[in-house]
Amino acid sequence: MKLTVEISNAFYRRLADGAAAQGKTVNDYLVKIVREKFVAAASKPRKERGWRAVYGAADPKEVADLQRIIDSEFSSINDEGEPPGSMSRLFFNA
Repeated sequence: MKLTVEISNAFYRRLADGAAAQGKTVNDYLVKIVREKFVAAASKPRKERGWRAVYGAADPKEVADLQRIIDSEFSSINDEGEPPGSMSRLFFNA
């Protein structure tokens, strides 16, 4: 596959000098550099973002405490999805 890329004259001279120092053509040298860059990027561990960056990082005891609170709150919801003593049935059940 062919690709046309516009680069400055100064950058091309640096590229040509680097290629000459390694006894390669500019094309071969450029392909080598790009390959090395992609291999290096692929071998780096990927930095997670958002919630994935902290998933599993919490103290298990704190998580267990929080889970007990959540379980307690959800166990007090009745079949209609309302907490005990909810007044919503007075307004919506006619």
